Amino acid sequence: MKHSAINLEQKLAGFDDLWSPKIVAAFNGHDVMVVKVNGEFNWHSHPDTDDLFLVLSGRLTIQMRDGDVVLGPGEMYVVPRGVEHCPRADEETHLIIIEPAGTPNTGDPETAVVKTKI
Repeated sequence: MKHSAINLEQKLAGFDDLWSPKIVAAFNGHDVMVVKVNGEFNWHSHPDTDDLFLVLSGRLTIQMRDGDVVLGPGEMYVVPRGVEHCPRADEETHLIIIEPAGTPNTGDPETAVVKTKI
């Protein structure tokens, strides 16, 4: 087995679609994903899992009903399970998201984007 580092810049350079997480690794039953975002996503919650956002570049505002959290490069926030939130980026922003494998990004399998491995 060959061991090698995962180059996140290369992974991010390999796609242009927004709000479509790409799985780059698995970690203890969790998907480690990179995603490009711009604009506003949708209000949603995850009843059974927390939602981790780590900003690689750009700025992300995580809107919540009781106040926003603004993140810059190198900053992260974990939205607690069940908390309704709406991520928004006013410029293209690159993120790492970690969540249990199979978690729908909208909180609802009917409306979720299909995650692909890259």
